[in-house]
Amino acid sequence: MMTADSTAARAPSVLFVCVHNAGRSQMAAGFLAALAGDRIEVRSAGSAPAEQVNPAAVEAMAEVRIDISTENPKVLTVDAVQASDVVITMGCGDSCPVFPGKSYRDWVLEDPAGRDVESVRPIRDEIQAKVEALITELVPDEAPPIATVTRPD
Repeated sequence: MMTADSTAARAPSVLFVCVHNAGRSQMAAGFLAALAGDRIEVRSAGSAPAEQVNPAAVEAMAEVRIDISTENPKVLTVDAVQASDVVITMGCGDSCPVFPGKSYRDWVLEDPAGRDVESVRPIRDEIQAKVEALITELVPDEAPPIATVTRPD
């Protein structure tokens, strides 16, 4: 017998994948978690994870009041892909397993690896715009609270 809880719609799940899981995918996950809250489940992973999140990405995100400093790069697993409704790749090539019924997208973004914070800001801003559009698509009845990620005066 199905209960009201078992028929309730669950939040869509998004997996961001890049090679090192240290820059683009971490910034995207940070924006999605901050803007969507519990409306969308967020994951990120890398095909060849780095030792730590890119310090310039951490600084660029801190400028818009999103803290990704405690995040750690994670290895991409088949389980993470299977558990996600939407898989967004960012320059990881063919390393992401493909499963039927998943929505796959490739976001073409500059790699922030080895760049200073000034060079990472435009990448961050492009990721923010893409994440805001994704939220509008996945939960169209609710606009993202953009004011929470604007730069301080």
